[in-house]
Amino acid sequence: PLFSLEARRPLAAYDVLGITLPYELCYTNILTILDLAGIPLRAAARTDDHPLVLGGGSCAMNPEPVADFFDAIVLGDGEEVIVEISDLLMEGRAAGWSRQEILERLAAVAGVYVPSFFSPEYEGDTLVAIRPLRSDYRKVRRRVLPELPPVDLLTRPLVPLVKPVHDRLGLEIARGCTRGCRFCQAGIIYRPVRERSPDDIMALAEQGIGCSGFDELALLSLSTGDYSCLGPLMTRLMDRFAREYVSISMPSMRVGTLTPEIMDQIRRVRKTGFTVAPEAGTDRLREVINKGITEEDLLATCRDAVAMGWNLIKFYFMIGLPTETDEDVAAIAALAQKARALAGQGRGGRIQINVSVATFVPKPHTPFQWHRQLSLEESRERINRLKKLLPRRGFRLKWHDPHQSVMEGVFSRGDRRLSALIESAWQAGVRFDGWSEHYRLENWRQAADRCGLDLDRYLRGRDPGGILPWDHLESGVDREFLELEYQRAMERSYTPDCRVHGCQKCGLCDFRTIRPVLHRAGESTPGSPPAAGAHGPAPERGFTYRVHYSRLDDARFLGHLEMLQLVFRVLRRAGLPVLFSRGFNPSPRVSFSQALPVGVESLVEFFDVELARPLSDVTSAAERLNDQLPAAIRVTAIEPAPAGAPELTRTSYRITGVQAAGPGLKERAAAFLASASHPVQRVRKGRTRELDLRPLVARLDVEDGTVFLDLLTRPGQAGTGPREILEKVLQVGHGVALQARVLKTAVSRETA
Repeated sequence: PLFSLEARRPLAAYDVLGITLPYELCYTNILTILDLAGIPLRAAARTDDHPLVLGGGSCAMNPEPVADFFDAIVLGDGEEVIVEISDLLMEGRAAGWSRQEILERLAAVAGVYVPSFFSPEYEGDTLVAIRPLRSDYRKVRRRVLPELPPVDLLTRPLVPLVKPVHDRLGLEIARGCTRGCRFCQAGIIYRPVRERSPDDIMALAEQGIGCSGFDELALLSLSTGDYSCLGPLMTRLMDRFAREYVSISMPSMRVGTLTPEIMDQIRRVRKTGFTVAPEAGTDRLREVINKGITEEDLLATCRDAVAMGWNLIKFYFMIGLPTETDEDVAAIAALAQKARALAGQGRGGRIQINVSVATFVPKPHTPFQWHRQLSLEESRERINRLKKLLPRRGFRLKWHDPHQSVMEGVFSRGDRRLSALIESAWQAGVRFDGWSEHYRLENWRQAADRCGLDLDRYLRGRDPGGILPWDHLESGVDREFLELEYQRAMERSYTPDCRVHGCQKCGLCDFRTIRPVLHRAGESTPGSPPAAGAHGPAPERGFTYRVHYSRLDDARFLGHLEMLQLVFRVLRRAGLPVLFSRGFNPSPRVSFSQALPVGVESLVEFFDVELARPLSDVTSAAERLNDQLPAAIRVTAIEPAPAGAPELTRTSYRITGVQAAGPGLKERAAAFLASASHPVQRVRKGRTRELDLRPLVARLDVEDGTVFLDLLTRPGQAGTGPREILEKVLQVGHGVALQARVLKTAVSRETA
């Protein structure tokens, strides 16, 4: 069964299984998780012996397509409510409550939605009512934290050994955005704005970098550029971390908030990505969506970025926004060309503009929740137009697959009938639809036919007076405000940001417990002055040490690049004074021994690291490194690195687990050693080459089912590996060779 990562305990043995709903095309994976865990797919089929399946996340504001799979769903901020749920479940377990009793108690917790306590009613294909089954539980309102959680809850981030998508320390500097972009669901369901204080952010960054070893710090928010103290905060962060070569990145910045001063701070270590989101190609359409920026603002920001050294600018647009015309689509290409022409003056052809386009998907709880979505054919036609309008040189057009946007739209505003669709598609093998290589719209159309559903009906416009599948779930923003905003969009009227221009009467804040939380630039503790030479040239030469270590057990599954990243972070966490290379992208001065193949264990690995000052106690340094390393990797010794490069390396291996290959291994080994040559064919990148394995093997013995192998390698010459010898010399099957335990036991080197 599916088990947890740390305790290796079956999921079905837990009291609660929590599943985040971050994206609509992840829905089939919910069923895969439940199935692998041995938990019934539908909540109605579970008994007191099964875990409570709990959902949450941004898609939870319309969870109806997956509601039948969950016992309860948290709406809104989860930091407080998850503790309340845990306390309630512990009380219930001690008191012997039934599953139904637990659900009834959960319904009384603010922000918790129990889908089984509501029953949708239909007339034909039309939803006509959402009937509450309990008189005291008619609506569920989103849980809102008055302010962001304390710093002490966030000081030790999880650091995976493999490379994650977001490979950096993420710090939430603010939650919520009140810019009022009318297409944006997050701008509604994360209100109000609650900023973290600059001092708290500095404390989080200090502890987070120290505990994780990350070399990049991301300041996260829906609109990071609107953080009240961003300029002074950036200066403080860079003054503190530039000397450790930690860079700072931010999500796509709003035009007008990315000032030259902020750009100058970002580039002090290394220039991270530069992304702006105009969303629409014309000022007219940006007025419709309440974006609040002009073409002049956008071009000025691009000009400043290029002047400060950025050669790549990324734009993000949507197609299919309400009232969009052919002229608006053409203006996307025209705006990109204007930006390159203006920003690139005097820079020749070096400026690259990346244009990303996605189909607009109307979202629940937004002013555009009633608007239609483009059909597949309309989306493809507009993308094809952009392909023709954008020149190839200096531009790159990327687009989100409009086939995926169809199902995103179906689920985004879908109802509870879609649970049957999801289950049918899953039973037919649909998985990982968020990965384009796995997604096939035809699979969903076939499942819809089996369920008697019309997918295109879910993309249509909605009657503002009709029932919506999420009408019993409240974001806190009044429906009347959303209707007014839709009307203002059609009139191209601007709704200002309430953090600057006062309350716009959306209905969320009571100004007693729920209100915007902002910070002033002058209220924080002054930062330390920049360290002398923090970003100056590194010394020509430092003190080079060789760190010997072993890699056993699960560590054998780490690839070489993952091992590099792990070592870099461990060195930072251990506080060793590592020197960095020069240039625009500084990296640690660390060099590794020959890459260990994935699946091979070793007692004799090493890396060389160059330090700014000599180690006073190598034993203490080894202990500090081991304190930060996973248990399967141990530093065994540290010594000054020897001079000179090896001319010949002899590597010894011990291989077990090959008994399944059958008899004759010892005889084949002897025959190989007695031969003058052993040519084999290798295919690399479509080309076949011949390699003689015989000169590469110094020893090949088989004793009691264990293979002892010594391989020779020379710099610049092709070599071989243990599994190739198993397969092509000892004629061990590929599957047996992959499962064999290979241990690297010794290395001897002859230097020039």
